[in-house]
This record gives sequence, structure tokens and C-alpha cells, in this order.
Amino acid sequence: MSQATEALLIGELARRAGVAASALRYYEAEGLIAGGRSSGGHRVYPRHVLRRVAFVRAAQAVGLSLPEIKAALATLPEGRTPTKADWARLSAQWAPLLEARIESLTRLRDRLTGCIGCGCLSLKACALFNPQDEAGQSGPGARRL
Repeated sequence: MSQATEALLIGELARRAGVAASALRYYEAEGLIAGGRSSGGHRVYPRHVLRRVAFVRAAQAVGLSLPEIKAALATLPEGRTPTKADWARLSAQWAPLLEARIESLTRLRDRLTGCIGCGCLSLKACALFNPQDEAGQSGPGARRL
């Protein structure tokens, strides 16, 4: 195979992965993907980077931060492309984190229902901004807004 069929220019990778070229440059700067340069100085990436970008996008879709995704990718031997088995293992590790986020959002939704339209903005009484008057323990004055 020629180098042209083994590597993708940044624009082609961006188009095929469905992300902006600037996102790819950012992912590379953050250590999520790795590429190189062509003899003409253009950014090029091995084809397997498509799978890594898909992994990053899927992990972002479930609410993971880029540092969390980077930590997950760092568990792969020699920085290889994630496999289906890798995704299963990593997603199982993320399940408790996702459950905690779901519970937090559910509590927020349930509290929000009581606040819609009240307009109280009371940090003493508002269960949304000041549960159990935690801000009152810090003394007078604005603490959260």
C-alpha cells in the first residue's frame, strides 16, 4: 500500500470522523490522538485514528470529560486503538459515574419543579441554590451567584 492509502490528511479525517479539523488538532494537543506530517508539511493520521476519534466522541456523548477519556485511553497497551472489548471494559467502569450523574440530574429536576415561577431568589430558603442552608454557615453575603 502506498502512504496515501495508509494515512489520512487532516481534512479527510475531519470529514470522515464528522468533527472539525480544529477539534482534531485539539485532540492531538491533548494527547488523545497522534499523527505526523507529510513531506509537504501537512498533518496526516493513520487510518486507525478514525476509531480513536469515534471512541472519543462516543465517550463525550455519555458525558465524560476529555481528561477522563484520556485516562481511559492511557490504559490501552502502547496507545493502541480501542476494541469492542476495551469499550465494554471501560464503559463498565464508567457506569457508577454515570449513575451518580443521573441521580444528581434527577434530584435537580425534582427541585426545579418547585422553583419554576416562584422568583424568590432567596438563598436562605431556596432548595435549589442553597440546600439545607449550607451557604448560611459561611456567613452573610452572596456566596453562590
